[in-house]
Amino acid sequence: MDGGQTTHSPTHPRVQPGEGRLTHAQPDHPPVPRARIGVILANLGTPDGTDYRSMRRYLNEFLSDRRVIDYAPWKWQPLLQLVILSKRPFTSGAAYRGIWNDELDEGPLLTWTRKQAQAVAAQVAARWGEDVLVDFGMRYGNPSTDAAIRRLRAEGCERILFFPLYPQYAAATTATACDQVFRTLMKMNWQPSIRTVPAYYDDPLYIEALAQSVERAYAGLDRRPDLLVTSYHGVPERYLLEGDPYHCQCQKTSRLLRERLGWDGDALRVTFQSRFGPEEWLKPYTVDEVARLAREDGIRNIAIMAPAFSSDCVETLEEINEEIRESFEAAGGESFTYIPCLNDDAAHIAMMMAIIGRELSGWVEG
Repeated sequence: MDGGQTTHSPTHPRVQPGEGRLTHAQPDHPPVPRARIGVILANLGTPDGTDYRSMRRYLNEFLSDRRVIDYAPWKWQPLLQLVILSKRPFTSGAAYRGIWNDELDEGPLLTWTRKQAQAVAAQVAARWGEDVLVDFGMRYGNPSTDAAIRRLRAEGCERILFFPLYPQYAAATTATACDQVFRTLMKMNWQPSIRTVPAYYDDPLYIEALAQSVERAYAGLDRRPDLLVTSYHGVPERYLLEGDPYHCQCQKTSRLLRERLGWDGDALRVTFQSRFGPEEWLKPYTVDEVARLAREDGIRNIAIMAPAFSSDCVETLEEINEEIRESFEAAGGESFTYIPCLNDDAAHIAMMMAIIGRELSGWVEG
């Protein structure tokens, strides 16, 4: 492009600081941003508002994703458009209103993901200076993954590390997030190089962060819970049989957490929540299992956490802390402790930084 060969590295950019021109460019060459590296923290998404139209737009994008609902469109779309989306935006909107961040007028998942990105950006800047930029994007809704990639590319990021904040891999989460990245690249003339962060379900720092959150929560209770329930977002059982590793990775996360806490096998129970549709999903279902524990096993005091969620959201703040709590208490349960997601906890940010440093190997120094 500039008629000569230029060698550069992320820590020695080929664009001279403050000039916006290639080192060996002709005088009339248009300004080019200095070469940088980008990091995108990616999460599921949130509606723009709790009103019917905002909820319908968000749910339509989410439930039209073939990674999430893989039924044939000719069969699924009439049901979705004519039946589900005529009713569900009202009930989902009510659920979101109960946990909405009124101060910022946004869903809590957006609030927490922004805080995570800000905390990571501060540590990235301290470590690598202006050579590495941090942004965040959502698979559904705003700010979109597409917008995040284009923002970083406009800032000169020729290499981007895409970090899906899903500890356990599933086609309906990690895979669809990565799909969206490559859809954006298909529309770009000058594509950045992309790396994607793999699932980190057994990363020692992730397990340690979870364990510390449990220990803090238990330390603040007058009575130790009889059982810790680790509730993961469910997927159809069929996905497991088709080779999706999600179920196995959830089980391993809980086993490693239990071993780190030094507990025996009866102290922790794995369940799955958020069932949708007529199919059999991964079992046991959290909402039913907590009721059974109270009714049949005489468990009166439980704690519950959601290791598959990196940020608190409607599935944790509304579904777990309201619907699932009510199921437990209606069956005779007495004490229900919800342990928040890792959110912007220091140990969580430290884990992200360790993973980012590892995955940027060869792109940065130090």
